[in-house]
Amino acid sequence: MTLSAILFDVDGTLADTERDGHRIAFNRTFDKFDLDWHWDVELYGKLLAVTGGKERIRHYVDSYKSDYLKPSDFDDLVAELHREKTRIYNEILESGKIPMRPGVKRLLQDAMERGLKLAIVTTTTPENVTTLLKCSLDPDSAQWFDVIAAGDIVPAKKPAPDIYFWAMERLALQPRDCIALEDSENGIRASLSAGVKTVITVTDYTKDQDFSGAVAVLSDLGEPESPFSILKGQDYGKTFADVDLFERWHA
Repeated sequence: MTLSAILFDVDGTLADTERDGHRIAFNRTFDKFDLDWHWDVELYGKLLAVTGGKERIRHYVDSYKSDYLKPSDFDDLVAELHREKTRIYNEILESGKIPMRPGVKRLLQDAMERGLKLAIVTTTTPENVTTLLKCSLDPDSAQWFDVIAAGDIVPAKKPAPDIYFWAMERLALQPRDCIALEDSENGIRASLSAGVKTVITVTDYTKDQDFSGAVAVLSDLGEPESPFSILKGQDYGKTFADVDLFERWHA
């Protein structure tokens, strides 16, 4: 089998955006709306079991705020909170305080030079994706990707596989042609359900999750001067992940 495309998750995978990006933006939004809601680091780790910002807010209210009386326009409020949270999160991204994870830019450039297709496959909003790419990777890096599958383009979010199928349809590729890079249990459940072999780079939030079925689990992609740690799988004598190593995992 020939590897034709790498499919990238975003939050936690391209950049470690959750703790000091999305979480902070949610809390600033709650303050702005005079809501006595606060997501500390530990609680946010639990909330990450739910994908999608609007879905996460609803889950929090249902599971942690039993005393909260939902207004009749609660769905509209959730949508408004999420829009404001997205605006604040993009301000954080534009400050340049959230860098790409080790090895991400190098792998993307290697893949382009080798003629592989690239896709984003994420539940975060398209605006979040493009701002992160512009501010933390390269001003024109959104153009590096053949497909950006993001947000609400499919109704069922990860761990459902729908967004993977949507992206592969637009790439005109089959699951056997692709490999995915994810960081979470919800992510790998989605990719494996779509039939795509998957590599994991863990974060502090996800390092203890179940990554059964992954072809490799790494600390990060590594750099020549800063090797990765391999937690599962074969490194084939490599100390950082490049296209050659992804091809070995894919095979």
